[in-house]
Amino acid sequence: SSHSRAYSLVDSSQVSTFLISILLIVYGSFRSLNMDFENQDKEKDNSSAAGSFNGNSTNNSIQTIDSTQALFLPIGASVSLLVMFFFFDSVQVVFTICTAVLATIAFAFLLLPMCQYLTRPCSPQNKISFGCCGRFTAAELLSFSLSVMLVLIWVLTGHWLLMDALAMGLCVAMIAFVRLPSLKVSCLLLSGLLIYDVFWVFFSAYIFNSNVMVKVATQPADNPLDVLSRKLHLGPNVGRDVPRLSLPGKLVFPSSTGSHFSMLGIGDIVMPGLLLCFVLRYDNYKKQANSDSCGAPGPGNISGRMQKVSYFHCTLIGYFVGLLTATVASRIHRAAQPALLYLVPFTLLPLLTMAYLKGDLRRMWSEPFHSKSSSSRFLEV
Repeated sequence: SSHSRAYSLVDSSQVSTFLISILLIVYGSFRSLNMDFENQDKEKDNSSAAGSFNGNSTNNSIQTIDSTQALFLPIGASVSLLVMFFFFDSVQVVFTICTAVLATIAFAFLLLPMCQYLTRPCSPQNKISFGCCGRFTAAELLSFSLSVMLVLIWVLTGHWLLMDALAMGLCVAMIAFVRLPSLKVSCLLLSGLLIYDVFWVFFSAYIFNSNVMVKVATQPADNPLDVLSRKLHLGPNVGRDVPRLSLPGKLVFPSSTGSHFSMLGIGDIVMPGLLLCFVLRYDNYKKQANSDSCGAPGPGNISGRMQKVSYFHCTLIGYFVGLLTATVASRIHRAAQPALLYLVPFTLLPLLTMAYLKGDLRRMWSEPFHSKSSSSRFLEV
């Protein structure tokens, strides 16, 4: 009976959500780390070619969140949520088009490594000029074409699997291009978003007579093709049979019986994913620092086995346990749960504890990567 009860609390749809969300976080974190390596190589090439100090060249596409942005992000998210709640009928078409454009770019980024692998034997990696649009490689053109095709099929069919594919692209792109510079900013951001998530799931119904978070997340939008056909008066049978679209702001998986869908918002993947990306970068930074110092030992009160445990694996296990706890709680209470209520403590608390025991807490708390880059550039000069 205990086995059957456990299976009733976590079914196949939840297992699929677990696996996909963890794979997205791991893949996005490693894509982010690879982008760091590529930027470092470009900086070295530029400095050697110019023969002067060019250490300030950075990738402008990468956005680093500072303390002020971390504090105001939950407020901005709350304002956006209220706009979608009160004015959804007025802005749904614009919001759908903007989401489709962003999903196209993000899914092209997700497909780019596969397209690079496929086009490498066939064509050189020379960029093709498209005038004012820029220069692109064959792999970039192929990934963008496939992404546009997928978005068009999703608009025509509205299938949940295509929506999940676009949501996966959004998750990976946001984890790869957004950075948390320190543990202090990570704690500010995740703590603020925990309060935001708890308030809009548990307490919004007392003020707005409706669960604002659930209503916005589950409300389908009008298909732009249907709206266009009505505006242009193309006839009753032109563009009217397209379905309404559930926007790719979440991952959904049907249960084995098809009676319900398991749903997880991409914010519950991206925000803990940013923390995991930060600790993966710190693990790599610490590994390089130890190799530069010829393997200097850690603090004397920590065993060698404890020193070998990476922050990334510790935080990833905490994310899985938090996600499992959130799923079990939602099945027990038969209601939507704020996932960050479980994910934030299960990821931050083990990370803070391990950083304190290893003696890295002070270094991780405030700009751990800044001193390394500054010192290395000074030595190069």
